[in-house]
Order: sequence, then structure tokens, then C-alpha cells
Amino acid sequence: MTTLDPHPFIAGLPKAELHVHHVGSASPRIVAELAARHPDSKVPTDPEALADFFTFTDFAHFIDVYLSVVDLIRTPQDVRLLTFEVARDMARQNIRYAELTITPYSSTRRGIDETAFMEAIEDARKAAEAELGVVLRWCFDIPGEAGLVSAEETVRLALAHRPEGLVSFGLGGPEIGVPRPQFKPYFDRAIEAGLHSVPHAGETTGPETIWDALRELRAERIGHGTSAPTDPELLAHLAEHRIPLEVCPTSNIATRAVERIEDHPIKAMVAAGCLVTINSDDPPMFGTDLNNEYAVAARLLDLDERGIAALAKNAVEASFLDEAGKAKLAAEIDAYTENWLAGR
Repeated sequence: MTTLDPHPFIAGLPKAELHVHHVGSASPRIVAELAARHPDSKVPTDPEALADFFTFTDFAHFIDVYLSVVDLIRTPQDVRLLTFEVARDMARQNIRYAELTITPYSSTRRGIDETAFMEAIEDARKAAEAELGVVLRWCFDIPGEAGLVSAEETVRLALAHRPEGLVSFGLGGPEIGVPRPQFKPYFDRAIEAGLHSVPHAGETTGPETIWDALRELRAERIGHGTSAPTDPELLAHLAEHRIPLEVCPTSNIATRAVERIEDHPIKAMVAAGCLVTINSDDPPMFGTDLNNEYAVAARLLDLDERGIAALAKNAVEASFLDEAGKAKLAAEIDAYTENWLAGR
């Protein structure tokens, strides 16, 4: 194993992130501010109590906690504040491009006007690019636990109010008891409208969920895909067709999808030739950020700087950036890496 401390190199490395949730990216400072603004919430405002609040017993408990934070987002001003502050945290990590997963149903069903919601995220997106140099794009996702009503509403919101930054359509929430095939009509409508398909699959269930996502939802990327290595045929299919896996190591430990970080299936995914990307999922909730996730991956995969840079370029390749944008960001990664190595 290498003795390289990857953190300094990673800190300055230009990066893209493809699997990170809007509300799940609310920093403790922002969560505390929102909780103070809405004192009827059960979310604590004290930082230490907030850390305890974000300690999960299992995936179901994580969903409960997540939804309690969702409940703090009650006005368009809350939405705008959250979105811009998430971008600010990304800028500090040298994240140049991110596809942020947003669940508009969770906000509109709580009474936020849908037009005002779209205006809030778009205003924050434009400000983030102009002021912070962070390019944001949106994935609108169905909260699976809310059923087909939420699926219908999510696709309606995506198509009737399609914001300029919207590029993809997803499916999140618990997988157990929420089979993927029932969402096929909604994904079909989104795909026909030009959106990319990026459902979560195989995070807390077996490889059959990933097959369903591929066959029924026409997935172009797989969110998590943690169970993929248990099916060699599936792993070979993902590798052959260059279907990216959005891997979130610390998240998988926090939600108990994986028992020990040493046993994380990322090693088997890479060994099989899969296109693996590194992501933070719900970073403050899991006590992590994208830089830390790269450091975890570097340790698990025994990577040097060039190997870490290759992982960063995987995310660029797997993104829905236009070709010129991909080429520019990939060139930035290469230039940064060569300069780093030359100065070592």
C-alpha cells in the first residue's frame, strides 16, 4: 500500500460530482439556521445535538431524519438560501461542476409555490456560476417512499416547469418495498422529453433492482449500485456498456448498506473494469465531503495522484456536461496533476 497522504492533492483537484442531494447537503450551520427560523421543527439547533441527530441506526432511520430536514425548507427564500450555500461549500472543495439531486415534490406538497420554487433554484444556480465559479445542473427525483402520486407530480413539475438547469430524472428513497418497474411510465415520459435516466438502485437491495433499473427505467447511470458485484453477469454488463456507477463510500457505511469500509465493493467494481465515480450523497449528514470521499477511495484502491486524477476524470466522462465543457474540465484536471507532480 502507498503511504501517500492524498488530502493536499485532492483539496486542489478540480472535480465534478454526480450524486449529491440538495437537502442532504445542508450544512449544520444552515440546518441550525433553518431550525431556528422554524421552531416547531424537531430538528435541534445546537451543533452537538445536531451531530447526535445525524447518527443513524439504519437506512429507514436515515430517511426519517432526512425528511425532518426537508420539513425545514418551507419558503422560496429557504430554497434559495440552501441552494446557494450548497454551491458555496462545493466551491471550497474545488468542485467545478455538480449535478444536484432535487426532490421538488417534497417542497411543493408542503405548500411552496411551484413556479417560485423553480425561480429560487435557478436564481441560486446562476449566482453560483457567476459568483463562485460552480456550474450546477439539476436531477429531479421521485421520492420512492411517497409512491406513484409523487412520481406523477415529479414528472409533471419537470416537464411543465422545466428549469434551464434540468438535465436528468431520478428515483431515490428506500428500495425495500419500492420496486423499480412501477415507475417505468414516468421515466418513459421524462426520457421522451430529453431527460437522462439516473435512478438509485442496488443500494440496500440485491442486483435484481439494478437489472430493473436498466431494463425498465433505461438507466444511463446507476445511483450507488452497491450490490452489483454479487452478480458477475451484471458487473460484466455494466463494464462492457460503460454504464457509470455513482459510488458513495461513507454514505454506504452510515446507512448500513455496507458493514465495514474495508469491505466496500468499490474494489470489485474497479477490478471488473466498471466506470466508477466518487460522490458524497448527503455529506453533512454523513460527516463527510467530496474531498474526504476521494481520500477514502484512494486508500481503498491504493491510488497515487494519477490514479486519483483518473477517478476525477471518470466523473467528467459520466456527467451530462456538453462535450466542450467535458474537454475543458478534463484538461484542468490534467494540468493541475502535471503541475503538482512537477513541483513535488
